[in-house]
Amino acid sequence: MSTPTIIVYGIPNCDTVRKARAWLQDQCLAYQFHDFKKQGVPAERLSAWMAAVGWERLLNRRGTTWRRLDAAVQAGVDDAASAAALMREQPSVIKRPVVEWDGMATGRVTAGFEPDGWNDLARAGSKQ
Repeated sequence: MSTPTIIVYGIPNCDTVRKARAWLQDQCLAYQFHDFKKQGVPAERLSAWMAAVGWERLLNRRGTTWRRLDAAVQAGVDDAASAAALMREQPSVIKRPVVEWDGMATGRVTAGFEPDGWNDLARAGSKQ
């Protein structure tokens, strides 16, 4: 079996990450899992994700971690640099899962679980 070309970044106890991983397994798609809690957020990847999906999409302002932040901290996140600093410090504010579809489709990066969009990526990747 070849090395998985899909890398899923997230937190294992996150419901959305669980759904995403189950979906990948149901589609018989091999993937590698990167645990933010144990392995941290790879700084070089964070920049690439922000370039691919935008810092506004990557920053999960709906989650519990964001809501628990001090209002001044929330207000201080107003550009890519401040968002990146917060995401490195508190990985739980990153919209999960982040998936690198290297080798699939066009090497796309997605943030969040969207089965319909993922179907398109999986179909495109299977044709390579």
